[in-house]
Amino acid sequence: MQTSALPDLAHTDTRPMHWLATAAAMAAVVAAAGLLQPDTSASASAPHRTTAQQHAARLPAPDPARAAFPLDCGNVGNTVAKQAPGDLDGDGRPETVAVVHCAAGSGTPPSGVYVLTQADGAAPRIVATLVDPAQQLSVGDFTVRDRVISATLLGYSSSSVPSCCPDQQEKVTWQWRNGAFVRDGRSADPAGTGI
Repeated sequence: MQTSALPDLAHTDTRPMHWLATAAAMAAVVAAAGLLQPDTSASASAPHRTTAQQHAARLPAPDPARAAFPLDCGNVGNTVAKQAPGDLDGDGRPETVAVVHCAAGSGTPPSGVYVLTQADGAAPRIVATLVDPAQQLSVGDFTVRDRVISATLLGYSSSSVPSCCPDQQEKVTWQWRNGAFVRDGRSADPAGTGI
């Protein structure tokens, strides 16, 4: 038998007490790792939501087809040209923003932009008019994102401009602030005169 050139390592001789101490240390490490893991049941960035807000989040947004709009369209009726849902006031209940105009056969009829809300079991109702059809504007691009309504409003520099071809545009946004929708906008028309 050949002897080792290394010193005798007495501490490598395992005894039951050694295994018990190792097991206890490993259990402590595993338990500490479990305590330091992120909570997967809730996101740290998501705000705490009440039971009422969680229930409201499951509610459908108001259907503009069921709403009565203040448009005088005679026998032709109105058309919901665009719509987008969103929780605009942060109460957990979705609203719907609808772009509505008379169902004209030609030309570019003026649009109204309305915010709809709906109580449980009731018909949708208008809570804000963002663009009145009397302003003689139509709506190009339109989105609702992150509680902000964005639209491109199209208008006319004079009554001699054909209704098919608006010659002015303005990029606008609306956001709920202090109990009202606040409008911000910038002119994008070639003459720089705004709408």
